[in-house]
Amino acid sequence: MEYLIKQYPLERGALEIQYIEEFFGEFPRKKTADEITGRLRDREFLILMAEAPLPDDPGLVVPVSFKVVHELRADEREPKLRDLIERLRGHVRFEGRKVLYSWIGGTRRDWRGQGQFRALTEESEAWALTSGFHEVVVKTKNRFYDMRGTLDQLEFDVVKYEPHDSDNRESKVYLSKQLSSDVVRGHRSTRTVVYAH
Repeated sequence: MEYLIKQYPLERGALEIQYIEEFFGEFPRKKTADEITGRLRDREFLILMAEAPLPDDPGLVVPVSFKVVHELRADEREPKLRDLIERLRGHVRFEGRKVLYSWIGGTRRDWRGQGQFRALTEESEAWALTSGFHEVVVKTKNRFYDMRGTLDQLEFDVVKYEPHDSDNRESKVYLSKQLSSDVVRGHRSTRTVVYAH
């Protein structure tokens, strides 16, 4: 199967993500286009969306999965990112290296298990390697079992586990993957990437 991936510029990509997140029930608070552009404006980033034909109307292609990754700096100013850097200290080396953060993403329920998110992740890894990144990190919660399973298949390593005081399902899991040409050679998805204007 060949996956169709669209790469978006900042403003248009932010609007598309604000729209597609409405189809994801598990995110308690959706990101707004302003939040997305505010975070990504002054850093390297990649906005990708996988599209697929509707099963009952193959002529109609719709967005089914998305992924946003961005540069993570040792000297972040935004409070949420500064907190993330502090939590990763001693587990991820930032000094003298380019670290990529897999920020937000997901696949619509009716398209899960078809490799869409894997294709997006592999495309983001290929982009990151050519852009000079050394490592990609991601944070998730223990209760997102599907996401944890996907990250396991993509060979992300757990670098830190933060237990929640009362509910282990809410514990935070931090994962990392070192980027190399071997990683890209091991990719399994066939992808066609087009650029949205």
